[in-house]
Amino acid sequence: MKLVKLLANLGYGSRKQVQGMFRAGLITDADGEVLYADDAVAHEAIRVEGEPLDPPQGLTVLLHKPRGYTCSTKDTGRLIYDLLPPRFRERAPVLSSVGRLDRDTSGMLLMTDDGALLHRIVSPKSRLDKAYEVTLAEDLRGDEVSRFASGTLLLESDDKPLLPAELTVQSPRQAQLVLHEGRYHQVRRMFAAVGNHVEALHRSRIGGLSLGDLAEGQWRMLDATDLDTLFDVP
Repeated sequence: MKLVKLLANLGYGSRKQVQGMFRAGLITDADGEVLYADDAVAHEAIRVEGEPLDPPQGLTVLLHKPRGYTCSTKDTGRLIYDLLPPRFRERAPVLSSVGRLDRDTSGMLLMTDDGALLHRIVSPKSRLDKAYEVTLAEDLRGDEVSRFASGTLLLESDDKPLLPAELTVQSPRQAQLVLHEGRYHQVRRMFAAVGNHVEALHRSRIGGLSLGDLAEGQWRMLDATDLDTLFDVP
């Protein structure tokens, strides 16, 4: 792929803007030598204003989403893309969230421009469970563990019971819930079904991969080892 098209696809600017970057000498190799648009050079040797070029298609990012941000490219207000380098939003293919966390939910969000990987993560065949930390408005009444584990709980407007889910009670109003499916606003609707209200919700793990010590609002690129960990499930 020609260098101008490559950089444009990675979101560094329109083709016209990227051509201007070449003319300004902003694109170099690892030794600082200025590159030209028709040069042939390995991806990993390219520098943009001294910084290594972003990965090609196959970029996967783990974001620690704060509350108040929406998983969208078009909504008004604060968007998850505001937490990432602006060029990530302009990549082609687009860097998409793998599923969603609603505006009032924080925690682990995966994003990728690899369509096959996205579908693999969300596919039930991958058996990637998700762990949520839940803070409730009312004390747990005592039967939630068994009801969530029963495989018979039916949510309002659904015609199919939920798969069994594991609830671990940590205090009268705090618990961890592990899900094996992903329905719309599932955690909030589950607690509504047993007469409670979720005040705070945080996703801490997907499959074998957790947030670790990644700070709220921060992100990191995932490598092959991270993806192996993600899919390392019993």
